Amino acid sequence: MDVDALVAHALTLVEESFIASAGPGGQNVNKVATAVQVRLDVYALRLPPPIFHRLKDLAGSKMTAKGEIVMTARSYRTQEQNREDARKRLAELLRDACNLPQKRAKSRLNRVGKVQRLAGKKIRGAVKAGRGKVRLD
Repeated sequence: MDVDALVAHALTLVEESFIASAGPGGQNVNKVATAVQVRLDVYALRLPPPIFHRLKDLAGSKMTAKGEIVMTARSYRTQEQNREDARKRLAELLRDACNLPQKRAKSRLNRVGKVQRLAGKKIRGAVKAGRGKVRLD
């Protein structure tokens, strides 16, 4: 699946609404709705199950029970900057969900390595055993 195409498609499905912000802006904040809230219906993307589950885990509390991701941006003084910030964060979240982690390859230890590891454990055990209470026999 092409990640950039998915992100571009997702950004076309985004619904934006502007809300009153408590962030920077002085008295202007009381008059103008500068914060932006973007909503994306994840089910409309028709993601493959592994990517969907990873997105759900990464989104956490940003994902509603209806399957919408809600991002709120209120860091900047203008609607345009907040809109750009929210869209950028949403795109980053989608990209992270598409990057599936590589499976861990099980390491194999040869006989010599196993013997050395066990010898090291014996030495550490002896050091720790020597740290006990001193007995006067």
